[in-house]
Amino acid sequence: MSSPRPPRPRGGRAERDQAGALRLASHRPRLRLIGVGLTLVMLAFTVRLVQVQAVGAASYTEKAAVNRYVTVPLTAERGDITDRSGTALATTVDAYDITADPLLFSEEESGVPDAPQQAAALLAPILGREEAELAALLDDPENRYVVLARAQTPQTWRQIRDLRGTLAEQASKGTGDQVLSGVFATETAKRVYPNRDLAAAVLGFVNSEGEGAGGLEAQLDEELSGEDGTITYAQSGGRRVPTAGEREQPPVPGSDMELTLDRDIQWAAQDAISEQVEKSDADGGYVVVQDTTTGEILALANAPGYDPNDVASADPDALGNPALQDAFEPGSTSKLITMAAVLEEEAADTDTHVTVPNRLPRADRNFADHEEHETLYLTLAGVLAHSSNIGTILAAEQLGESQPEANEALHSYLDAFGFGRPTGLGFPGETAGILAPSGDWNASQQYTIPFGQGLSINAVQAASVYSTVANGGERIDPTLVRGWRGPDGQFEAATEPERTRVVSEETAAELGEMLETVVASEDGTGAAARIPGYRVAGKTGTSNRVDPETGAYSGYTSSFAGFAPADEPRVTVYCAVQNPTEGAYTGSEVCGPVFNEVMAFALGALQVPPTGTEFGGLPVSFDPDE
Repeated sequence: MSSPRPPRPRGGRAERDQAGALRLASHRPRLRLIGVGLTLVMLAFTVRLVQVQAVGAASYTEKAAVNRYVTVPLTAERGDITDRSGTALATTVDAYDITADPLLFSEEESGVPDAPQQAAALLAPILGREEAELAALLDDPENRYVVLARAQTPQTWRQIRDLRGTLAEQASKGTGDQVLSGVFATETAKRVYPNRDLAAAVLGFVNSEGEGAGGLEAQLDEELSGEDGTITYAQSGGRRVPTAGEREQPPVPGSDMELTLDRDIQWAAQDAISEQVEKSDADGGYVVVQDTTTGEILALANAPGYDPNDVASADPDALGNPALQDAFEPGSTSKLITMAAVLEEEAADTDTHVTVPNRLPRADRNFADHEEHETLYLTLAGVLAHSSNIGTILAAEQLGESQPEANEALHSYLDAFGFGRPTGLGFPGETAGILAPSGDWNASQQYTIPFGQGLSINAVQAASVYSTVANGGERIDPTLVRGWRGPDGQFEAATEPERTRVVSEETAAELGEMLETVVASEDGTGAAARIPGYRVAGKTGTSNRVDPETGAYSGYTSSFAGFAPADEPRVTVYCAVQNPTEGAYTGSEVCGPVFNEVMAFALGALQVPPTGTEFGGLPVSFDPDE
């Protein structure tokens, strides 16, 4: 009978049998312990996995997206502004908006306590901004997108990019901190004006945000700016992840605007008025060139001007468009309207005799002409040729049986010619001038308004009067925009301007002959406007000027207005110079040469040939003894 088996050892330790031999302990308790441990670990992983993938999946996905994806705007390309032939006056070039993600500058993300301040110190000299301003933008982790500088050159972005790479290399070696990982660049465009100050007062400029802030850039901002888009992309460590997918809504480019301006005529007008303003040491001046048959403005020049590429350096007083924003008393150039009223109302005709004394007592004063003279015996045409204030008053009095009736009649013509209301251009800051109702004219105004004092206009309104006469008595609202070309490439012409009959064709023809007499007659004041080979119609103006600072009369407004060829009108030119203080100050001497230079250039540029006819002028005086 065999001996009984000894009891199995417990506790997993090795024991010796009765013979003293070593026997291994059982492995099963140890396996059970390991199994329980692994089960607990797997259970923990399972619970955590369920928590991440099921219970908290949405929140973790959102956190990952917040840290990984960024949405930035895509700026639409601003439309070009061109002259009538398609030559660019305002266009765009490639540039970069320097942007940042402030979250990446927080201590938690960057590992640097003062990352915004360090980054600002590095970027300030490159971007030309104050450190404090940049630091404030970067120290806002709740904001995921800020613009540090707009429309920077590719060279600027390259400098930042190289600096960022250097910092990254130093950080990898443990010798510095990468504090520019959250700086990015968004491709955009920069507004440039290739011709510098040419037509700057018309074009205007854009601000640092790329928005129109003056001139047509502001007036047509919605059409020019288009619609911005957006792009959402993944980034890591301050770099875009190209394989992570992106969502983009493309921007819609703005429309290109084609103006009525002719670049070459604009240059000639701007050059001539700038030279005269400097020569006369004047406050400023303007030249308007208009196509008499269409109402299109071919040139709208101002002096002094500015360069819209560098608005920050410009004189703030020069940033507007004085030709449309200055209100001034026109003086004798507006006598044409008085003559138009007299002829249209058949109160007189071109050869009506007018006896002009040296003084004319009216209301509370004695009116005089520009120069002392003996009693003059002039025709109505001669009154305009001599630019007689007294003769004009006497002619205007024939418009009614009483002075109030005459005032009302004259007011109706001033209104019809466009005084006292906007030109129709819709230009920002344009003045309508001042034309009081005839019933409000004081004792002095009812005699000064007929010869151009006591009311105010802008330069385009003044030019429009002469274009109306040149166009056979039909006024065409001035225009600056011919049309626009949309993103689809299709050209859409602007709405046709409004046309209004002001005087009859017969009256307009008589007025044209009277104006031509001013230039052609030896007794006229407009000899400076003569152009060899062409018949020219024009009128001088020298008016007392209201000082905009004091509101009192101080200095003069010198002007000249006219059109050519006089017998087949095509071009109107109006010139005015404010407060000439050096040399001559009369309209014939100051603006006559400017008119001549600009008109001759415009006729050549438009290839307008001489008509080949001659005109000796209307009779300007009569013999009182006959």
